[in-house]
Amino acid sequence: MSAPASRLHDRGVHPTPVALGTAQLGNLYQAIDDEQAEATVAAAWDGGIRYFDTAPHYGLGVSERRLGRALRERPRQEYVLSTKVGRLLRPNPSPTGRDGEFHVPDDLVRVWDFSAEGVRRSVHESLERLGLDHLDIAYIHDPDDHFEEAMAGAVPELSRLRDEGLVRAWGAGMNQAGMLQRFAAETDADVMMLAGRHTLLEQRAGELFATCRRTGVAVVCAAVFNSGVLAEDDPGAASHYNYGAVPEDVLTRVRAIGELCREFGTTLPAAAIAYPLREPAVVSVALGMQSPDHVRQNLARVAQQVPDELFEALDAAGLVPAPG
Repeated sequence: MSAPASRLHDRGVHPTPVALGTAQLGNLYQAIDDEQAEATVAAAWDGGIRYFDTAPHYGLGVSERRLGRALRERPRQEYVLSTKVGRLLRPNPSPTGRDGEFHVPDDLVRVWDFSAEGVRRSVHESLERLGLDHLDIAYIHDPDDHFEEAMAGAVPELSRLRDEGLVRAWGAGMNQAGMLQRFAAETDADVMMLAGRHTLLEQRAGELFATCRRTGVAVVCAAVFNSGVLAEDDPGAASHYNYGAVPEDVLTRVRAIGELCREFGTTLPAAAIAYPLREPAVVSVALGMQSPDHVRQNLARVAQQVPDELFEALDAAGLVPAPG
């Protein structure tokens, strides 16, 4: 299990090792109703999850509103909630009916804004949708093409918001490790969210982890199934890898990893969840889930015994390098 990360914990923010990612509560890829969304959050709570991650981007605010309603009667001091800044939601002057991959009406449009004013506005609007008076974590969301703006505007403003108590901790969330490493090295951020780049199939975060171990910045790993290919006990050609079809060489490697998992009495998805938590800087793994059954399935995977010897064997076979 991961070691404490001093900055985040010094802020009094203690995520559980497994988080509920809530893009699916914003109708990602398929629509669900409010009742299913609330039941999903309830199942996560009943299973011991106390860290919930959302974003304005997820369903044009639908995820935030649903998550806020589902947590409204829960003791506020007992859970950690994170959302994100960088995209403001504004009226759409030219709606077409549906918002792309999110099955929601496109009556709003996302507007990139990493300025100090935009970040403060984003935090206040998220708090309104969530029905809360503070955020535990605010992440700068996908600033890939906006690094200088984020450094000049979002970074100092988030520190001010933290000083004011509207945000308890802040960081950045991205699908790449390189820029996160810069945020960890060059700012007083507390936590980074890394999606898809530290998994059984991809290990691209060595410099980020080294920086975070040195500075005491925590890391939350998301997208640990690489879009689904690691979420199945026996993946096939119809599986998805990084939002597309799975290449044959990747599928061959996945099957070899899965075979070793079975030899050691566990499963591929269980190992995919356990692997990131072996890195000392990683404090939580965020799993996107859209139904109570999906929550229970993943919690059963978390409960599986994944022996250290498996990861030693995967390293020896040249399939998955050991963290280091």
